[in-house]
Parts: sequence; C-alpha cells; structure tokens
Amino acid sequence: MKGFGYLTKEGFKNVWSNRIMSIASICVLVCCLILTGAAALLSINVEKVVDSVGKSNETTIYLSDNVSELEAVFIGKDLEKIDNVTSITFYSKEEAFESFREELGDELFAQIEENNNPLPDSYIVAMDDLSAYDKTVEEITAIDGVDSVSNRSEIAKKLTDISHLVNLTCFWVVTALAIISLFIIANTIRATMYSRRFEISIMKSVGATDSFVRMPFLVEGMVIGIISAFVATGGITVFYNTAMAAIEKFIPLNPIPFSHLFFPVFLSFIVAGAVIGIIGSFISIRKYLRKEGNEILGW
Repeated sequence: MKGFGYLTKEGFKNVWSNRIMSIASICVLVCCLILTGAAALLSINVEKVVDSVGKSNETTIYLSDNVSELEAVFIGKDLEKIDNVTSITFYSKEEAFESFREELGDELFAQIEENNNPLPDSYIVAMDDLSAYDKTVEEITAIDGVDSVSNRSEIAKKLTDISHLVNLTCFWVVTALAIISLFIIANTIRATMYSRRFEISIMKSVGATDSFVRMPFLVEGMVIGIISAFVATGGITVFYNTAMAAIEKFIPLNPIPFSHLFFPVFLSFIVAGAVIGIIGSFISIRKYLRKEGNEILGW
C-alpha cells in the first residue's frame, strides 16, 4: 500500500510539473466532452420528440359494416393484445356522423337520416414504435372485422429516418471526439515521459517492474480526465440551458430539464474522462516499457 501511495502521489506531481501541457490537454478534453455531451443530449431530445409525435400521430382502424357492437368490443380486445399498440379509443359511427355534421354543416346532411349513416365504426390506435408501423398494420388487418387502416406509413418512415440519422450522426461524432481525446492525452503523457526518460531509464536498469513504471503515468492521465470531467459538466450545464432556451423561442419544443440529466451526464463524463486518460497513458508508455535502460535514452 505504501508503494501504491507513493506512485499515486508521483502521478499527481506529474500533472503539476507538466502543468502547461496538462492545462492544454484539459482544455481540449473539456471541449471534446462538451461536444460529445451535446451530441448525446441532442439525440435524447430528438428521441423524446419522435416518441411524443409518434404517440400523438394516431392511426384510424375502420371496421366492416356488418360488425355488431359485441364484435366491435372483441376486436378492441384483439387490438390491445398487439405488442406495439399503446392505446385504443373506440369511435362509433354515430360519433363520426355528428362530428362530420358539425364540421360540414346541417345542409349537407339534410338528406341523410342518422339511421342510414354510411360511416363505419372505428378505433383510434396509438403505437409505441413507429419503426414497426408496417408490421403492426399487418397484425391489425389480420383481425376479423377490420375493413381498412388509414395509411400513415410515410409519416412513420420520415420520423424513424430522422431518429436514425440523428443517432448515427451522434455516434460518429462521439467516436471521432473520443479518438481525438485519446490522441491529445497520449501526447501529453508522451511529453511527460520524454522529460523523465532518465528516471525511467534508471528504474528499468535497477529492475523496476513495468507496473511500477507505468502507475504514475496512468494516474496522471486519469487525473487529467477527471479534472476535465468536472469542468465539462459545468460547461455542458450552461450550454444546454442556454441552447434550449434559445431554441424554445422559435420551436415549441419541450426539452428534458437538465436537472433530470445532471447525474447521468456527470457520471458519464467522470467515467469517460478517466478511461480516456488511462488508455491514452497506457498507449504512450508502451514503447518505453519495451526498451531497456540505455535504449530509452537512445544510447
């Protein structure tokens, strides 16, 4: 434990000793984390909007003319059993007749008696996953007594495509920024190792293990990552609240409050920062650990 404490302390010392490079790395990593967080939060909000629109984008199921009231009830039970259906609302032919009368006026319906109502009974159905719209419609039309379904597949497809595009874009943005962050951290640690190459050479010459040599640099990378995570959390909080307030002035968007996202974002930044720092350090020190004594110095 004493040796571990010493190596950890050395890692913290490295951050301060190379403070110019450390600050540069922290600044770059903070920018990467904020951009990554912004991409992820955008994806989450788009998913919420698509999900909300999907649930409000209801589909009408028209029943056959010869379906009785009792049969209509059983059809409703069958609709509720479909996995992707979240809610159903029965809309009788009488309700449809009155609705059309109110919208179009009594004159148009003067010649039509209500007992000769040509409109069918129907169900208004909301679906959970719009990407499964076509499959769900197939299951609905397979139910006896269902005459037709209002076709909203084009709308469902557009909403699904938007969601997939945003998610794919965010994935590649996060991947690219993670690689950039690794590169920056690796170069910072590489500069530290170069300045301490004599010390590393001596340690290797007297038989120091790879773990002993590696530990301070891993701690250094982790510390840089964690400091960046704290700063980035503050930055993304200000950025998110400001951006959402500006967007709401032009678009009637109901974003997820950042208070609901703070802890997941903070923990994700801590984990991402620490992992990127450790991996970057590990990559940088590998070539030094493959060499022995004078080889490190190039003698």
